Amino acid sequence: MEATTTSHRQSARPYYCEGAGVSGDILFLAHRLPFPPDRGDKIRSHHILKALAQIAPVHVGCLAEDERDFAHQHELIELAASFCMPRGSKSLLLAGCEAIVRREPVSFSAFRSPDLHDWVRKALERENIGAIYVFSGQMAQYVPDDWAGRLIVDLVDVDSAKFEAYASHGLGPRALIDAREWRMLRKIEADLAARADATLLVSEAEADLLRSRVPRGRNIRALSNGIDCNHFDPASVTAESFLASDGPHYVFTGQMDYAPNIDAVSRMTQAIMPQIRRFLPDAQFHIVGRAPNRAVQALNGQNGTSVVGEVPDTRPWLAGADVVVAPLTIARGVQNKVIEAMAMARPVIVSPDAATGIPARSNQHFVIAEDDSAFVAKLLRLAEETSAAKELGTAARQFVVDHMGWPAMLADLPKLMGVSASEKQAERDAA
Repeated sequence: MEATTTSHRQSARPYYCEGAGVSGDILFLAHRLPFPPDRGDKIRSHHILKALAQIAPVHVGCLAEDERDFAHQHELIELAASFCMPRGSKSLLLAGCEAIVRREPVSFSAFRSPDLHDWVRKALERENIGAIYVFSGQMAQYVPDDWAGRLIVDLVDVDSAKFEAYASHGLGPRALIDAREWRMLRKIEADLAARADATLLVSEAEADLLRSRVPRGRNIRALSNGIDCNHFDPASVTAESFLASDGPHYVFTGQMDYAPNIDAVSRMTQAIMPQIRRFLPDAQFHIVGRAPNRAVQALNGQNGTSVVGEVPDTRPWLAGADVVVAPLTIARGVQNKVIEAMAMARPVIVSPDAATGIPARSNQHFVIAEDDSAFVAKLLRLAEETSAAKELGTAARQFVVDHMGWPAMLADLPKLMGVSASEKQAERDAA
């Protein structure tokens, strides 16, 4: 497979920068291919990209993680006016060495591609680009210093705060590496927020956090995640048959080489499940998600835990769960795993961190458990009060349908990109 894949087609509609009166296309830069939407960051980038394509022709620059991504390039061909997707195969060790030499965050080195840099430069020369949408702060390295057009930076989460938390909880060399990362990322976040026309975060809590860390930010605001309520509908799937056996069955979904998820499932297996099984000896905990690392795999068989790993579709596992759990101790932004479980009408018990950014009410739409003993107590209560558990799941889905669909979440995107309501109305009238 060639390092870079590009495609071109005729641009379909004009783009207008509000106030400036400049027409042009959109350049969308993402650290991962936005297809398929099967993990948190890709779900967000997928829906934002599709919405941007309804505003103006979009040119997409992103990185392929592995060969499977190239099987989805036809989706870029159908959506994008042009695209570049080089293979991002740099090892973490190499990225770390480059970061030391360049005096930059490791995450910047990890997502650097000469092919993509070259394509962006040529696209800005060749195409009529009026705005750049940067998805994830690491991709800001591809925006030229002299770029004078509209710049939207979607940080999603405050990454510097995440690495700061890692450093405070860590020990030895890893804690030092994480401390270096958060200090460098904090400076970059400050520079981006001062430069961008708008800096976006996934929740008001994340936006407030960045404002407190970045006094020179020009326009820091929330652009919340949504959900495809038609896709995540319990009526559209059959529950995983394995979950029909004795239980109760608790399910956690997520990318299982991601540190906060690893900590969460370790906590559930080693601290919560032993107490649960004193009262419910048949209780089982299922870890569903791709790339479980050694620490996660080692949990298999402990205290009723099974490591399922990657599955083609998480919905049957959510549909069959008695309770979906999210005992995260470190969480940034809005947890898609929680919204998805709520949309599937499941009772959900979350930590306070996992509840951040979801404007639902505890004990009405989901349940917040402050600590391990609270998780145990609330799981035991739901096992006993099955009608209350069902009502909680029903209310959860209704809340998500009413308040968290993607169209509602992205309604302000045209304005953010500089398209006024009158211009959009004129475009609709012309069509």
